[in-house]
Amino acid sequence: MVMDYSLPEDSLFLGFDSSTQSLKATVLDTNLNIIASETVHFDSELPHYKTKDGVYRDPSGTGRIVSPTLMWVEALDLILEKFVNAGLDFGKIVAVSGSGQQHGSVYWKKGSSATLASLNPEKPLLTQFGDAFATKESPIWMDSSTTVECREIEKVVGGALQLSQLTGSRAYERFTGPQIRKIYKTLPDVYHDTERISLVSSFMASILIGSYASIDETDGSGMNLVDIRQRVWSKIALEATAPGLEEKLGKLAPAHAVAGLIAPYFVERFHFRNGCLVIQWSGDNPNSLAGLTLNKPGDLAISLGTSDTIFGITNEPHPGLEGHVFPNPVDPKCYMVMLCYKNGSLTREDVRNRCAEQSWDVFNKFLEITPPLNGGKLGFYYKEHEILPPLPVGFHRYVLENFTGDSLYGLKEHEVDGFDAPSEVRAIIEGQLLSMRAHTERFGMPSPNRLIATGGASANQSILKAIASIFASDVYTVQRPDSASLGAALRAAHGWLCNKAGKFVPISCMYDNKLEKTSLACHLSMPAGDAQLLSKYTLLMKKRMEIEDQLVQKLGRS
Repeated sequence: MVMDYSLPEDSLFLGFDSSTQSLKATVLDTNLNIIASETVHFDSELPHYKTKDGVYRDPSGTGRIVSPTLMWVEALDLILEKFVNAGLDFGKIVAVSGSGQQHGSVYWKKGSSATLASLNPEKPLLTQFGDAFATKESPIWMDSSTTVECREIEKVVGGALQLSQLTGSRAYERFTGPQIRKIYKTLPDVYHDTERISLVSSFMASILIGSYASIDETDGSGMNLVDIRQRVWSKIALEATAPGLEEKLGKLAPAHAVAGLIAPYFVERFHFRNGCLVIQWSGDNPNSLAGLTLNKPGDLAISLGTSDTIFGITNEPHPGLEGHVFPNPVDPKCYMVMLCYKNGSLTREDVRNRCAEQSWDVFNKFLEITPPLNGGKLGFYYKEHEILPPLPVGFHRYVLENFTGDSLYGLKEHEVDGFDAPSEVRAIIEGQLLSMRAHTERFGMPSPNRLIATGGASANQSILKAIASIFASDVYTVQRPDSASLGAALRAAHGWLCNKAGKFVPISCMYDNKLEKTSLACHLSMPAGDAQLLSKYTLLMKKRMEIEDQLVQKLGRS
């Protein structure tokens, strides 16, 4: 029997993105076309919380950065009212899902499950959650105040590498496990008074279903607490973090699972249909993976923004001391791998300003007139302390003597003070891309079948051309905005389909290529005859990694 993977006629799918600075929402129809969207900007539309960029920063320089939990509640009130005013028919929505900024955490006070279960549709949400939290401020991904806790957790588990191989990442200050440990140590009354700990994703899902929603496996992997291969809480990581923690976290759930039905509050107040499914919410990066239509090994995305990220799908990850591994939100048999770089667009702009007359046109001209491989010139540019590799601020330039790209045998490099302007331009672009390719391969990711570029610099054709050559891949760009809320809406439809089938079905069955045709534009195909150039780039990449490893040993931070 042939399975029917069609979506219900004349139905809608709603996806939220609860990010650092705003709450966005996207509505898709049965053909996966965007028919409505709304945004609530926290600073400007909820000014009474007095946030800057959606957060509070500790002025004393401790690195503590939090957001007011109630602000997220009020934003949900406000965005739903915006949809009411826009005439959205909530009764047509058959499934809802969402994206939450990864690593943010919420601490429900004992007794709050009763509050969730008895919401009064005559009143806005805000007035009913005033006393629901053990602490009214939620630590978020920008917080860097838990270095001590990170080292404590790693020590108990057996070291940073052991923790990474178990949970997909070494301990990071922004991850929820170290944040929970800090609260347990410094605010024991808060920890004792906490009935349930949610991530931002499961927190918002909990409001929608009127009871505590599970943390999904993918977002849960950004906590240093989940055994990523077994997809269960790691006993040793829990014990290293805080006592009695598993009970406060609840159960994990697959990202495509149903969290519950929409609560009566939303049926009566906004006229959602009875039986509307709430699909597990997940993190913003996993939802972006779904929104960019990555759905099989060999799919790779590069986001070129203030920070650069590269993420994709693999069957066999190799967790190490760099990068992150998460269970794949749209395929339980695969994993999502993500690498983060602090030195992105601002560092590229610095080279543009110094070497290209502060003009992208001149920058691109220099990039075009310099030959691929840059005559063996390699540059390392760090305006900010870099995450990957862990190196301090600094600039390092090398020339490979007599480099032809045919062999590394006997190849020597010498450090120089600077390059000519065109070579400097090519060195930063090639250097960043060679680093991305090297580290994704080190992580066990296959060569890309297709590569999707997003972020501000993805509009630059000269940079896209370099990506196509170094990765030997066709390069696509994104035509739809807000990949996280779009991904959440797509995951709502996918979860509806899995629920209908009574089992997991591949997300690609849902859209049968029609989404890709409307979401992606193929800007560049891999140049013909590029195999020889790829081989030379591979050798240049290996040499770059040798030099990088030497720099890390000499200058790096643990």
